[in-house]
Amino acid sequence: MDLQLSGKTALVTGASQGIGRAIAKGLAAEGVQTCIVARRKNLLDELAAEIVAAGGKRPEIVICDVMQEGASERMAQAAEKALGKIDILINSAGGSKGAIHVDTPDIAWDESMTLNFVRVRQLTHAVLPGMMKRKWGRVINISGKSEPEAMIAATPTKAAIHAWAKGLSREVGPYGVTVNCIPPGRIMSEQIRRKYSPEFRAEQSAKEIPVGRYGEPEELAALAVFLSSPVAAYITGTVMPVDGGLRKYAF
Repeated sequence: MDLQLSGKTALVTGASQGIGRAIAKGLAAEGVQTCIVARRKNLLDELAAEIVAAGGKRPEIVICDVMQEGASERMAQAAEKALGKIDILINSAGGSKGAIHVDTPDIAWDESMTLNFVRVRQLTHAVLPGMMKRKWGRVINISGKSEPEAMIAATPTKAAIHAWAKGLSREVGPYGVTVNCIPPGRIMSEQIRRKYSPEFRAEQSAKEIPVGRYGEPEELAALAVFLSSPVAAYITGTVMPVDGGLRKYAF
């Protein structure tokens, strides 16, 4: 299938590793000119070299810590200057820590909300005017599950992304802009390896994941690239898990 992505541009946050990295490579393989953003320049340089070696266009690189005040505006401005325009936004920067207690200080909640929702919203709203003016755009949010198994600060931020994105999709749909969310299941990454031991991963894979294993970043990236394409013009306002069947809910 020709995804008709050649000549498009994309800003990818959280691109230094895992899911963001795989999406950047997947877009580049389809002829997209990317701007990759993360904190670690050495990893972005490695990614750029891999993309070029595979025949893709050399990505523009922006070094930025999304937690810094004004980071969203700086990322948007740097990417637009480097690319000329932003057709596709991949919001892939984020993270989650373990369960917290009812007496946990506000700073833990505030940090999680800033990282996982506020910066996503700010960056998206910074690039939307250009998309709406050109009557074409794609916003893909790599979110997460919003069904709590415990009290985790990141969980309500994911629910916020889903609710905000659904409302936003209704506002920008008439302008040819789509907004979709992809909550990952257990997708192998540096964060997953740090949080879960090989023994835990093997046990969970056997007991809870119907396909019997953790996923690879490229398996989620395939959906993100498709949703970024003109071919997916009628898909918007959705929340599509990529989790090997881990989630048990029907909707």
